[in-house]
Amino acid sequence: MDKNLKRMATMQRMQVTGLELFYKNGYYNTSVDDILKELSLSKGAFYYHFDSKEDFFIQIIENLLVRKVYSMLIEPIEGRDNPLELITNCFENALETAVHNELDFGFVLNNFITEFNGRNERIMKHLNDILKIWEVNLVSAIQKGKFNGHIDRHVDAEGVALFLMSSYLGIRTLMAESSPSSRKYRFMSQLRQYFKALEIKQSTF
Repeated sequence: MDKNLKRMATMQRMQVTGLELFYKNGYYNTSVDDILKELSLSKGAFYYHFDSKEDFFIQIIENLLVRKVYSMLIEPIEGRDNPLELITNCFENALETAVHNELDFGFVLNNFITEFNGRNERIMKHLNDILKIWEVNLVSAIQKGKFNGHIDRHVDAEGVALFLMSSYLGIRTLMAESSPSSRKYRFMSQLRQYFKALEIKQSTF
């Protein structure tokens, strides 16, 4: 049992460090030697746990990246409350992490999709699976909002989900460049205006 716990702890430490290096430098600019140097481990230790650098990265996706995206962008919008309010609060909190991160390189999932697109189909499949899960959950939240009377029944749930995903990925990229606080403020102001247009229209007599 102790050996298993030690092995799991080692793998976790390797994956966390690997994700940090891949996020900062890019996958193709980060070698196994770079990771081992950061961790003070031997190549034997690395290849005991992982078959290759690609296998190492895929396990990072499955063990860390999926959990990160789920806790930040999916779990907060689950529930019976008004989904427009849930999504607003979700985006507000998710973007706030970028405002206070001095070493922000953008949204990690978006960075990797850009880097691997057209270069590695196997890894892209894993990354696209995360996007699909996010999209399905957004569509489901919007549909619930329509059913529960928070959102106009004519609203295209798939279109809204696509717009929200693309706008979030875009603002995270822009926030990494400059003025993250002011860009977040302007983005959230426009998002709230957009959501007002999706609400049930009150009839006036």
